[in-house]
Amino acid sequence: MSADRQEAEPTYSGFRRFLMTIALILAPLVQVFDTSVVSIALIQMQGSLSATQDQIAWVLTSYLVAITVATPLWGALGAKFGRKRLLLVSIAGFVMFSLLAGSSTSLSEVLFHRFFQGLFGAALIPLALSSLLSIYPREQTSIAMSYWGVGIMFGPVFGPTLGGYISEFYSWRWAFYLNLPIGILAFVMVALLIPQPGVRKPRRFNYSGFLALAVAVGTLQFILDRGNRMDWFESPLIITLSLVSLSAFWLFLVNSYFSETPFIDPGLFLDRNYLAGTVLRVLFGAVLFGSLVLIPPFLQKQGGYSLIDSAWILAPRGLGSMFGAMWVGRLITVVDPRKVMATGMGVTAYTMYLFSTFTSDIDITTVTIICFLQGLAFSCFVIPVNTVAFSTLSNERRDLGTSFYSLLNNIGRSLGIALLVTYFAYQAQAQRAILRENITPFSEPGRHGLMPEAWAIDTPSGLMALNRLVNNHAELIAYIIDFRALAAVIVCCIPVILIMNNPHRKAASVPA
Repeated sequence: MSADRQEAEPTYSGFRRFLMTIALILAPLVQVFDTSVVSIALIQMQGSLSATQDQIAWVLTSYLVAITVATPLWGALGAKFGRKRLLLVSIAGFVMFSLLAGSSTSLSEVLFHRFFQGLFGAALIPLALSSLLSIYPREQTSIAMSYWGVGIMFGPVFGPTLGGYISEFYSWRWAFYLNLPIGILAFVMVALLIPQPGVRKPRRFNYSGFLALAVAVGTLQFILDRGNRMDWFESPLIITLSLVSLSAFWLFLVNSYFSETPFIDPGLFLDRNYLAGTVLRVLFGAVLFGSLVLIPPFLQKQGGYSLIDSAWILAPRGLGSMFGAMWVGRLITVVDPRKVMATGMGVTAYTMYLFSTFTSDIDITTVTIICFLQGLAFSCFVIPVNTVAFSTLSNERRDLGTSFYSLLNNIGRSLGIALLVTYFAYQAQAQRAILRENITPFSEPGRHGLMPEAWAIDTPSGLMALNRLVNNHAELIAYIIDFRALAAVIVCCIPVILIMNNPHRKAASVPA
């Protein structure tokens, strides 16, 4: 019997475990929900605080940088101080700074409180996930992950819908105040229901390793979030920060190799399931949040739908995710999770391709069906990934494993948004240039007088109308290219599944 089995944490069953599960889902829900809602309310915040578009973007940047820097730290502290104690501290801190951010009267106050909100919010997902895995026996990890999937995917899918309503009918302050009831309920339930696990002997904290990793991921997060606004490597600041990030990451690798107690245990990456799971989790973060920055503006600009309507059209994706999460966790207890994973990735790629087949005449019924199907596919993708990634990870590596897993998901989210937005802007500009080449007095329609009067090249109003038409079609083509590129990336990542072992096989033992 392995040491991991001998020191296994107690598991629970029945109604108590159900309540404990709800408590541990509510804790991270408040964090992922906040990110989605606030991102939609930024426009209203900009007007209320008299900020420029570049200044108001710091509301997201400061929060994301704080989360990225602090995420690995909370995992390392979990073994020393206990998950429950840190989880309560992080919930209380997140709620307090949410209240302060909502009551702020200036942009500088919002940014200050938002940064500390991110520092405390960084702990919610890794500590709650690690605690959730500890109350279920290892053979029921898939069931735990199905419940987890319902909560985690609720935020990014329904957040834009609620954020749209807040922006339309209420004050932006409610984007922060909404965290209070959820956070207070989570705090009370965690305090009353979640047991304090036995404190394991902590590893020596490697300050040099943490500092190098914090600088590397913090600067990377800044680059991904602000790079598109600053023209990427046309900006001296982006070039400088890229060099700093690479240098810090190199120092982190050197420290990890030579240190007797590295900040992140290299044994994590000797687990094939966990290694492949982290790669696919980065992909899922990119797909989920990357598609959120493509689909709503696509529906609004090309389909002519309002902000509220486009948000409601996306709601079936959340329903599909939640519906799928209810049965996928049980399905993978009897079916090879890798097959379910491959199916989910294939269907997700297909739905992205379907979005690329639309023109400006977007049928709401068809889009709703595709969104629901995409939500089902998300469940078939992410729940097996989470299950297999932690199926063979030992208890002593769980705290750090969940924090690093969450960190890579955050990086994947930012990477997907940055790449897709940049690629869209590039393609829109390129397609605009191509289309304009064919609109001259010497083109076939111009020479034969076949241009409609509204598009007359020799009048200012005609030129303006033509310019709007060209811009609209250029953006439509750019959306098509982006959706197809996203589908191709998903298909290309399917072979990563082959690295994983089937957890149903008896030979898949848990490392000590």
